[in-house]
Amino acid sequence: MPITTLRSERLDLLPLGPEHADELAAALADPALHSFTGGHPATPEEMRARCARLAAGSPDPAVAWGNWALRLRADGAMTGYVQATVRPEAAEAELAWVVGTPWQRRGLATEAARTLLAHLTATGVTTAIAHIHPDHDASARIARALGLHPTPHTEDGEIRWQADLSHP
Repeated sequence: MPITTLRSERLDLLPLGPEHADELAAALADPALHSFTGGHPATPEEMRARCARLAAGSPDPAVAWGNWALRLRADGAMTGYVQATVRPEAAEAELAWVVGTPWQRRGLATEAARTLLAHLTATGVTTAIAHIHPDHDASARIARALGLHPTPHTEDGEIRWQADLSHP
């Protein structure tokens, strides 16, 4: 899966690297972002280590990782990230998105996730998956906008959402 810069109407999706860590740590500093996922906001040092680990790629040769930092072109703000865990043999990708509190409710997460999904579909992905906490209404709305539907399956308390992209 090629990890290149992607563009949406308002965002540049930049291949994630340690150089994005300080801005991402600041953008994602609100503890409320962890209400459904647990944990705490990453310090710049923790974010730098995480970005370096993600940029290095999956240690499993059967899995590819794609991670993009989201930069709002209007003002240059780093607003969050999107990611995909791709299993090429199964032609499936698990998606995730996070947008900082100051930029929420503007459609940016949906825009970024749609751009990522279009990129993945062009590379041969036919199944999209997301795991969403049952009370996380905003993420559920994004998943629906992408064409994903909840399934009866749960993992770690989260509902598996899925879409078959081979039948538009």
